[in-house]
Amino acid sequence: MFEEVRLIINIYNAGTVTPNFISLVDAGHRAVIFDRFRGVQDVVTGEGTHFLIPWVQRPIIFDCRSRPRNVPVITGSKDLQNVNITLRILFRPVTDQLPRIYTSIGEDYDERVLPSITTEILKSVVARFDAGELITQRELVSRQVSEDLTERASTFGLILDDVSLTHLTFGKEFTEAVELKQVAQQEAERARFVVEKVSVIAIGYILEWLAQKITICDLFFFKSSIYIV
Repeated sequence: MFEEVRLIINIYNAGTVTPNFISLVDAGHRAVIFDRFRGVQDVVTGEGTHFLIPWVQRPIIFDCRSRPRNVPVITGSKDLQNVNITLRILFRPVTDQLPRIYTSIGEDYDERVLPSITTEILKSVVARFDAGELITQRELVSRQVSEDLTERASTFGLILDDVSLTHLTFGKEFTEAVELKQVAQQEAERARFVVEKVSVIAIGYILEWLAQKITICDLFFFKSSIYIV
């Protein structure tokens, strides 16, 4: 049956008439039907072939497979440092909410919703941590962003299969300060090593001097005992 319908469509496509009475929904997709008289229908059609009323009905096809999207955001940390973050999101729509998504947001729901709510959640979460904590507690930050963003996206009929921080950098001033701190720590470590080395050498000299003194004293007492005898 499906092949016969495709044959009919190919025949129409070869001619001048468009087969607007047939809707083909590919694998991983769903269709919402718009009716000129009744508006958007609540029923979501699945994969396969569907017949429509010509001129009256038309399909709006949605890709319901999990798709990636990268959202870059510039925000501020708790200690007012500029933070550049890129969030990678794997998202898909809730199929039975497609009519509501189409009527309230539109076909480009991902363009309208994801950048907005991602910026909102990232600003909220990042503001709870200072720059140092964002580095040392990155896993905690990522988990908190994922939980908050997943909950927020669900209110728009979206499922987030994965949320991860793929990029995290700071402003020029903070980066330079971190580099200077690292250099200072390296210099301090080098100085400590030199001091320890000098101390070891000094202790060696002192022990050698004491050994010589002890030897001289022993010799003196030995000679003194001979004279006494």
